[in-house]
Amino acid sequence: MNGWTGTILRVDLSAGTAQRETIPRQLLEEYLGGRGLGVRLMRDRFRLPPLDPAMPLIFAVGPLCGTPAPTAARLSVISRSPLTGTVCDCSVGGRFAWHLKAAGLDALMVTGRSLEPAVLAIRPNEVAILRAGQLWGRDIPATVDALKEQGSVAAIGPAGENGVPFASIVMDGGSSADRGGLGAVMGAKNLKAVVVDGDRVTTSADPVLLDKARSDVLRLFNASPVIFGPLGIAEFGTPVLVDLMAQRRMTPTGNFRTTFFERSAAYSGPAIREAFAPRKNGCYDCPIQCRKATAQGISLPEYETASHFGALLGVDDLQAIVAANRVCNDLGLDGISAAATLAAWGEIKGKFPTAGQIPALVEDMALRRGEGELLALGSRRLAEHMGRPELSMSVKSLELPAYDPRGAYGMALAYCTSTRGGCHLQAYPIAHEILRKPVPTDRFSFSGKARIITIAEDTNAAMDSLAACKFALFGASLEEYAELLTAATGIGYSPQRLREIGRRICLTERFYNCANGFSRKDDRLPERFFNEPGTSGDGIHIPPIDRRRFAEELDKYYRIRGLNADGCFDDADFLEKLP
Repeated sequence: MNGWTGTILRVDLSAGTAQRETIPRQLLEEYLGGRGLGVRLMRDRFRLPPLDPAMPLIFAVGPLCGTPAPTAARLSVISRSPLTGTVCDCSVGGRFAWHLKAAGLDALMVTGRSLEPAVLAIRPNEVAILRAGQLWGRDIPATVDALKEQGSVAAIGPAGENGVPFASIVMDGGSSADRGGLGAVMGAKNLKAVVVDGDRVTTSADPVLLDKARSDVLRLFNASPVIFGPLGIAEFGTPVLVDLMAQRRMTPTGNFRTTFFERSAAYSGPAIREAFAPRKNGCYDCPIQCRKATAQGISLPEYETASHFGALLGVDDLQAIVAANRVCNDLGLDGISAAATLAAWGEIKGKFPTAGQIPALVEDMALRRGEGELLALGSRRLAEHMGRPELSMSVKSLELPAYDPRGAYGMALAYCTSTRGGCHLQAYPIAHEILRKPVPTDRFSFSGKARIITIAEDTNAAMDSLAACKFALFGASLEEYAELLTAATGIGYSPQRLREIGRRICLTERFYNCANGFSRKDDRLPERFFNEPGTSGDGIHIPPIDRRRFAEELDKYYRIRGLNADGCFDDADFLEKLP
């Protein structure tokens, strides 16, 4: 089979079994891989509690992985979030996806719970469940170092072992499945790591067309100022956004009380370059190399983490921000949720932690030690416990990232419609509202945003299922990726067909959530954004969000999606009508 391997590996840790099975071709053609395939494979188990042993943890690559298609050495990790209760997917780069495909797999599904700590070792013709007692309790760099001779490693740190609901899974010590706490799902299975290696080659139906399509994509990348411009993400990484968000007066500051931090330049992209002279880093064979690392290979913070350990906590100490980011990477924590939880805690107490205190507090979270026991709850549960639930800046319990919604109304809507919670990536309206790609929109208007968000969600779901990097859309489009997919698989795909597949995936995720009790009541922002203005200045006025217009645009979104007024489905048999 061209593009796909057609194979899933099902591992039951409780029974100690592993079995390769054929994936029906229709599922591959209609859900592609990555996020889409993983979400479809959840169909029979999405009602299970997130930490139930029978809840699957799925790693799924896409049909372009293993081919020369740019930005396609990625996979999605899919399960149900212990932080939010929503269906949860995380798109991850690095080398792990490439090795999983080279082991002959489109997907790995892990269920059950090992009686003792385990490592799952996968090769093309061999699967072993190994004892990992000596690795339990060790950080991610030590775990990767112990296993790297056997292949590419996906591991959890102490945070995942300790069930922190925003624990991450880290691939080869670099790229992470951060949001939603899937590291805690892996920890509940007593699974310390998955190590995979292989030598199988992914074949393409039309190598000549694939090479042409690849050249088209690279040409568009090179023409994109967002990607390869003097201030592009290839040059400075995502922290190049620090100065832009400050200029737009939408930097979340002091737990989102204000939207401007006058000292944010201390941790901007240029500041990081001056302090660390970083080298380029990134996913396997990716031309963009957007991540940055020190000369010693230590990952430097990306925009979200830099801004949240910075402005959100009132900190301008770059060294402290880098140290906090390193603790998150080493112990396996989502930096966005960790920093946002500290911010909620600080506002409730009336005093934010100092720069010098933050790295130790993050370590306490991962180890559930001292004050970290409370902080490990995440911002919603912490704020409820402390009697101030309104101070958790989250949607569906997922902490908001570093774009204040009062400065971008499409972002305000997208935070609420995202099926995994307060997420900027499922629609990423920052692309058009701030970066002006593919066309600029008025960031202080809700007009047309419901339709724009719907199209963007469908597009990004398709990209996550290919599985390719959404940064590619700053230069290329679904048109070029449809051509890449056609060349790889020999099946005719158009941009319209890819968007329809994306729509199917988004609606499936929403159906799962509605079946688990989510509805319109959960598609809402914290009250702060409707009642308090942002920080106006430099000719920019940041008022509170108009509650009535927000509700009207949410109604429009539901109508476009074919949902009822509660944001759910009148047809209880909706899933049965899908492939």
